[in-house]
Amino acid sequence: MTDASARPPRVPEPAVAPRLIATDLDGTLLRDDKTVSDRTIAALAAAEQAGIEVFFVTGRPARWMDVVSDHVHGHGLAICANGAAVVDLHRGRRIIEVSPLERAIALQVVQTLREAAPGTSFAVERTGGIHYEPKYPPFFRDPAAVTASAEKLLAEDFAPPVHPEASATPYGTTVPEATAAPYGATGHATAAGASGTTAAPAGAPAPTVTGPGQPVLKLLAHHPEMDPDAFLTLARKAAGSLASFTRSSPSALLEISGLGVSKAHTLARACAERGVTPEEVVAFGDMPNDIEMLTWAGTSYAMANAHPDVLAATTRQTTSNNDDGVAAVIERILEER
Repeated sequence: MTDASARPPRVPEPAVAPRLIATDLDGTLLRDDKTVSDRTIAALAAAEQAGIEVFFVTGRPARWMDVVSDHVHGHGLAICANGAAVVDLHRGRRIIEVSPLERAIALQVVQTLREAAPGTSFAVERTGGIHYEPKYPPFFRDPAAVTASAEKLLAEDFAPPVHPEASATPYGTTVPEATAAPYGATGHATAAGASGTTAAPAGAPAPTVTGPGQPVLKLLAHHPEMDPDAFLTLARKAAGSLASFTRSSPSALLEISGLGVSKAHTLARACAERGVTPEEVVAFGDMPNDIEMLTWAGTSYAMANAHPDVLAATTRQTTSNNDDGVAAVIERILEER
């Protein structure tokens, strides 16, 4: 049985006072039943009241953010799809920025993984919803999804429907890195990733994008037999020059983003816009898709239930997600301010 009042071991806090908390959701902030505890809700509110911004940084798509939509304060933004999307939770989970995986690159990745790991099946996560290959496992089947080969799902003329819970998607042209503006100030993206960044103009209406205009946020690859970490290592070796590979599932399920796109990539932009340095960030996570964010932040906490690579990559450790490990650290930070 877990102890909700458990507290992490006391470690001297950093000399720099935290200005921003970045936390993963599944396996980190959320309990295993996918709820946010009352203790955690209170800690998040107290942090915001004390002037510490909180960013949810997750692999989840925008349409799965309802679990925390009522608990974001201030800026209202969340970083979703492992950094590929910035979502405004104050405006109905509206996607305001995308760092896409280019369709042609995704097709190259599919071909490479089919050769390197026969038996791999794929899903394509777009801004309007997710679509699957017939052999892709029924993790969270979407009634609006199209089932077809990855090659068809990534075809130039593929016109997917929009999931009924998908909020309006961004539109506009790709913003080059040299000219991108801060999205918090103007509604535009900050520095773009290797694939470019797309953002809706400030004050613009939120259109529903249908048809081929839906950007690809992630390609997902599943193997029915391989060890999850071995599959990740193989994929990075085979196609790491094409895209960014990570994982957050206990199964052999890879999450593939545009080259250079990660939770850390997008969080760093949000912090730079606010004048927040890495040393002023406290980050929490539990799986490999959190590692870049955790190593970028000045202070990082692995959950007690974290993957071994995460435990090795972080500066500190807190109690498990079921023991409110994030809340325990926030409470201590506020006590010592």
